[in-house]
Amino acid sequence: MKVVGLMSGTSGDGVDAALVEIGPRRAGLRIKMIAFHPLPYPRSLRQRILSASVSGTVSELCHLNALLGEWFANAALGAIRAAKLHPKDIDLIGSHGQTVHHLPYGVKDAGVGAIRSTFQIAEPAVIAERTGVTTVADFRPRDMAAGGQGAPLTPGVHALLFRHPRRARLIVNLGGISNVTYLPRGSGFDGLMAFDTGPANMVLDGLMARITNGRMSMDREGRGAARGQVDGRLLAKLLAHPYLSQAPPKSTGREVFGSKMLDELLAMQQAQQLPMENLLATCSRWTAEAVGSARRWIRGGIDEVIVGGGGVKNRAIMQHLADVFAPVPVSAFESQGWDSKAIEAVAFAVLAYQTVMEQCGNVPSVTGAAHPALLGCIVPSGPGWLARLGSSRRRK
Repeated sequence: MKVVGLMSGTSGDGVDAALVEIGPRRAGLRIKMIAFHPLPYPRSLRQRILSASVSGTVSELCHLNALLGEWFANAALGAIRAAKLHPKDIDLIGSHGQTVHHLPYGVKDAGVGAIRSTFQIAEPAVIAERTGVTTVADFRPRDMAAGGQGAPLTPGVHALLFRHPRRARLIVNLGGISNVTYLPRGSGFDGLMAFDTGPANMVLDGLMARITNGRMSMDREGRGAARGQVDGRLLAKLLAHPYLSQAPPKSTGREVFGSKMLDELLAMQQAQQLPMENLLATCSRWTAEAVGSARRWIRGGIDEVIVGGGGVKNRAIMQHLADVFAPVPVSAFESQGWDSKAIEAVAFAVLAYQTVMEQCGNVPSVTGAAHPALLGCIVPSGPGWLARLGSSRRRK
C-alpha cells in the first residue's frame, strides 16, 4: 500500500508528511519512503498552538482542530505531489495530529478511579474530505484505555527499521521531547525497551523565543550553545529533576517541561547571573545527559547510538551525546539511509497500515498497556472505501 504518514510533535513547528510504500515480508514489513514534505507553521499559528496547549479556551481548541485539519491535509497533498502521484493513487493516510495536552499518569475521579487522557487535534474528517483518502487518526487513546501511557508509539517501527542481528542499538529521537528505544541484538520485539527521557528542543526553543521576544524560534544549529560554557551547578539542579529518576514506563510533554520550566530556568539564570549562551549550553548538555541516564534501566550493552529528529541539526546536542556515550559511536539516521526528520511521520504511516491490516500497533512492555491493541479511529474516504482498500490489499 501507499500510505502518507502525518506528524507534528511537541515543538509545534509544523507538519511532516512522509509518503511510504508498505508491504509484508517474511519477517515484519517492507517499508520504503517515496517522498517527504515538511510544511512549517507560520510563527503566529505556532504561538497559538503553544498557548492553547496551556490555556486554550474551548472555542479556540475547537477552531484549531478544524484549522489544523486543513494544514495536515495540505501537507499530505504536498507529499503526494512531491512523488508526482495523485490522491487516487494513495491507499491510506495515518495522522498523529497535534498534541495539545497529555496526562499519562491518571487523574482520580470519583466513582471511576484514575483516568489517563491525551488530546491531539487536526480533525481527521477534514483530512479525509480534502484528500479523498481514508484516514486513520487518534492512535494514542486506545493504548491509554488499555492501561498504557499512549506513548511512545514509535518503538515498534524502530524495531522494524533498525534492529540488527549482531549489534545492540539505542535509537534516540530528539523532538520537542527526547525519547529512546533500546534494540538488543536479534530480531522481533524481545528485550525492546523505550520511554521518554526528558526535554530536547522544547526547552531550547522556548528559551530562544523568550530571549528574542519571538524573533527567533530556535538555537539554530546550536550556535548559541556552542559559544557558551556548561554551568556545573545549574546542570546538577537540572539532573535532579524527578522525572529523570522515574522508572519506565514513562512519558512526558509540555505539561512538565513547558512554560513553567522556562520561568524556573530564567529565574535561575538571573539569580546566578549566567550569560544566556551558558544557559543554552547547560540545557543542551542536560538533554544529552538525560538521554544517557536511560542506561540505568537498560539490561544489556549498547554497540551504537543512532539519532533522529530535528535535534540532529543541533551540533551542540550531538557533540554532548558523543561525549556522554563515548566510546560508543553516535550517528544520525542518515547513516542508515533514513531522513532524520521523517521517521516519526513514517511511523504513523506504518501504524495506520497495521490498523487496517488488523495488526496491533502498541508495544505493551513499553507503554504499560495491559495487552496489545488495535490503534486509531478510521475515517473512510466515502462509500466503497472498504472494497477499494480490500482490492489494494489483494493486489499487494
